[in-house]
Amino acid sequence: MNNTFEKVCILGLGLIGGSIGLAIKRSNISNQITGYARSNSTLERAIELGLVDSVKDNLKDAVNNSDLVILATPLSTFRELVEDMSPFLKKGCIITDTGSAKLTVIEDLKDILPNGVEFVPGHPIAGTEESGPDAGFAELFDNRWCILTPTEDNSSNAVDLVKDFWESIGSKVEIMDPMHHDKVLAITSHIPHLIAFNIVGTANNLANVTEKEVVKYSAGGFRDFTRIAASDPKMWSDIFTYNSDAVLEMLDLFSNDLAKLKAAVIKKDSDLLFSNFEKTREVRKNIIDAGQEESDVDFGRKKSEE
Repeated sequence: MNNTFEKVCILGLGLIGGSIGLAIKRSNISNQITGYARSNSTLERAIELGLVDSVKDNLKDAVNNSDLVILATPLSTFRELVEDMSPFLKKGCIITDTGSAKLTVIEDLKDILPNGVEFVPGHPIAGTEESGPDAGFAELFDNRWCILTPTEDNSSNAVDLVKDFWESIGSKVEIMDPMHHDKVLAITSHIPHLIAFNIVGTANNLANVTEKEVVKYSAGGFRDFTRIAASDPKMWSDIFTYNSDAVLEMLDLFSNDLAKLKAAVIKKDSDLLFSNFEKTREVRKNIIDAGQEESDVDFGRKKSEE
């Protein structure tokens, strides 16, 4: 891909949006990168850090003449942003996003897209617990999956262009049905985060465990949970709201399995516990063998999948 998108506009200049800007610059695949955010301090910092070439504090100027507009804001902002910018989008512009839920977003946007503009849903499986413009780094998407969930309304050309874009900034791209995406992410990302938020809250609420003890005696597993639970609360509250159906379905399955483990603990059934742990250990080994394992610290940043 060689400057297929002459002008790229990134809405949202936090970890994901800022990293996209830096990755585009590194790969030299666009001649103009414009950033938009609602906070003047974010816009100023984005310029200081070189995340984008220019910033705008209004949508009209930001998206004007853009070939690609990337929604890198919380899911709950997508519809309002698309409604507000639609009159100013040129024919042939493509909109894509970085959200972790797809079905609800597709439904939200399908009736407000202007003629001649396509929305190609996307989700880079990359992130850290950090947020804000200072968290961005160009290598965030290197060798990480980006899932595209096109609909029947998408042209093959638009999908190919977005696919090429993500590959050009380092990602591996998978095409997936939106419903399947939401279920896969519910079990691989959303439920683990929900558990993390809950277990940290439970530890904090225990009357006989002070904050000092939680910190002092935390083993590696609990520290990992604490790291995940430090993720952006707005982003994650939106994810659980927008992917509630899939999360609840997967949560029911998880709860049933957890109930079986609880029963085994009550019965002191060491054979059943051992069998279960042995099976899950093998699954973990397969994940590592498949090349999905990454260091806790990569490119100088702690990483976690969204």
